[in-house]
Amino acid sequence: MCGITGWVDFARDLTLHTAAVDLMTDTLTPRGPDARGVWADAHAALGHRRLSVIDLAHGTQPMRTPERGPGRLPRAVISYGGEIYNYRELREELVLKGHRFTTRSDTEVALRAYLEWGADFAERLNGMYSIAIWDTLHEELLLVRDRLGVKPLYYWPTPDGVLFGSEPKAILAHPLAETSASAEELCDALLFLRTPGRVPFRGMRELTPGHLLRVGRDGIREERYWALEARPHTDDLPTTVATVRDLLDDIVPRQMVADVPLVSLLSGGLDSSTIAALAARTRAAEGRQLSTFSVDFTGHTENFVADPIRPTPDGPYALEVARHIGSDHHAIVLDRAGLLDPAVRARVLRAWDLPFNFADLDVSLHLLFAAVREHATVALSGEGADEVFGGYLWFSDPGARAADTFPWLKLGAHRGLDPRSLFHPWFVDGIDLGEYQADLYRTALAEVPRLDGEDATAGRTRELGHLTLTRWLPILLDKKDRMGMATGLEGRVPFCDHRLVEYVFNVPWEMKTTGGQEKGLLREAAADLLPPSVLRRRKAAYPSIQDPAYDRALITGLAAAAEGDAPLSPFLDGDAVRRLTGRTTTGSLSEFERILVESTVRLDDWLRTYDVTLTDVKGMH
Repeated sequence: MCGITGWVDFARDLTLHTAAVDLMTDTLTPRGPDARGVWADAHAALGHRRLSVIDLAHGTQPMRTPERGPGRLPRAVISYGGEIYNYRELREELVLKGHRFTTRSDTEVALRAYLEWGADFAERLNGMYSIAIWDTLHEELLLVRDRLGVKPLYYWPTPDGVLFGSEPKAILAHPLAETSASAEELCDALLFLRTPGRVPFRGMRELTPGHLLRVGRDGIREERYWALEARPHTDDLPTTVATVRDLLDDIVPRQMVADVPLVSLLSGGLDSSTIAALAARTRAAEGRQLSTFSVDFTGHTENFVADPIRPTPDGPYALEVARHIGSDHHAIVLDRAGLLDPAVRARVLRAWDLPFNFADLDVSLHLLFAAVREHATVALSGEGADEVFGGYLWFSDPGARAADTFPWLKLGAHRGLDPRSLFHPWFVDGIDLGEYQADLYRTALAEVPRLDGEDATAGRTRELGHLTLTRWLPILLDKKDRMGMATGLEGRVPFCDHRLVEYVFNVPWEMKTTGGQEKGLLREAAADLLPPSVLRRRKAAYPSIQDPAYDRALITGLAAAAEGDAPLSPFLDGDAVRRLTGRTTTGSLSEFERILVESTVRLDDWLRTYDVTLTDVKGMH
């Protein structure tokens, strides 16, 4: 996996400023605990922290070509994080073209692919990656991010170049960067949205998935190399089911290539169970047993209370699947004390670097990954299946389908999730939150590819699919990456293989819901892999703690954010906070009230922890 960072500056000799790049590199130590490296030339410096997964003895980075450029410098230098799943095929192709290799690493394949095809090499990659290549011949930096945005990559334009890093913390370690934000730059955090390219820190940008960035003496420009396309789907249902299964049969073994222990996460839901079953078959063919891991909470199964998004507990289903596929299963059981531990919550915030929040879910995910990391370095998961196959309620709910906004916001509003409710009206009006949301939605719709002759219903379904893949999925992938890499655990997401995404994006809704159930197409493709109870199981969201004492602790944090010199207190409506506080005297918070409380507390913690200066707040008094 690894973490990458660097600095390009055409007005300085960076060989005299390597201390700054050392600081940037060392912030990424959790992403790459196994090795570090820094390379510097007059106008470029690259840093790397390595998590050794393939070719453990070699593959040290930044990696240089033996070919020479100007002044006997290496022709090109790479700092790369991620995995290229088709690196073996690419290597064979490059060998036939005359390239010679000295390692078994996919890093060297990426570097030599760049030498052969230039920036077009990105179109040939199958994987998850953030890549930085300094071309000494052209004095140009090339940054590349994978198609779906599984691996993060941020940059900060400067007057004479750019700073970049796998996480904001790497950039913020440089003296040219600063932690300021206008109130408008907090809109995404308040609305539970992610605007492609936008970061709450003023001056910082995120490289958009499927894009590359060129940095040269003539400036910076971002280019798209991949996007979803609308195409007629001509396969019948049996062929479509068979194609999906063939793709999964190819994808999962590819993503199991590693020279370190690999496991699979298993919730007992359709998505993770399908991946685990395919992984178990691959392991069995090798004469080995797959290890699987699930998360639970003390007393959760015994005292489970069903709600609209969690109709059944995961524990019994996970055990049933583990027995069915023959895996060595481990249930990681968490308790309230661990979820509320201030040190753990501080680590989660530092892992994010950003004021985004998933209530207790990202905290529990971080604790799960920390426990898994004691057994393995790589973990497969089922992330992405709901986005690809249309598993969310908003694909079928009439109100969400008809909403003139992001459908998940519409559903959240129906259940009490109003991001405006805890803030003063003058603050909400001052940052034009409603217009920001509307403009973001219009921009997202304008990106949706259209198919000639498609009726209104099919067109709306296509819109929902595209919105989900481009505006919702990146949030979840970010969460998975941050929480895993903070513990040195590499997460792999087979459902995000771009070949599968491209194919299923164009499958008609009637085929996706074959059998009359959400993700019916995936259920058909996995029919021989799983027990009937799991094939029929309704979608259940990632588990959340059900404990009134946990909610009372959250309310205490919210009250603190609304009082005294807390950075968020000037913007919070004290009466609204007190009304919500009263809810915990009679019972627990609802799922969406908990998200609202935790997101507000997280935003306050972020402002304080990163010493963010808020500017341009209209109407502040």
